[in-house]
Amino acid sequence: MSDETEQVEAAVAAELRLMDPAVRASRERAMDLLDPEFVEVGASGRRWTYDEMLAALPELAGATGRGPRHEPSHMTGAVLAPGLVHLTYETALGGRRVRRSSLWRRSGDTGDWRMYYHQATPVPPGRP
Repeated sequence: MSDETEQVEAAVAAELRLMDPAVRASRERAMDLLDPEFVEVGASGRRWTYDEMLAALPELAGATGRGPRHEPSHMTGAVLAPGLVHLTYETALGGRRVRRSSLWRRSGDTGDWRMYYHQATPVPPGRP
């Protein structure tokens, strides 16, 4: 397996962990996956910072095992530079589709993969 393939697979695994309701409900577990410089532009258009996301994540959709969860599909990744991976995919939650783009970077201190940036764009009903 190539180094690029390993990097993409590590980022995909981290992205999927971040969708796990148990991770979303735990500030400590989410901290392990979000970069301290994290920024997100959500599907609502809101800009989220690291601290804002950690505070809100347990209350956002997909954070409980009892409710609906994000169902990813069509996930692909590309290495942009050593230790920097761009993922694109789509999620469905409660009948709503969202196209997503994430940048993951490997921490120089620990070697862990952390989400640096995330963008979510709603897909209008009836669109392919």
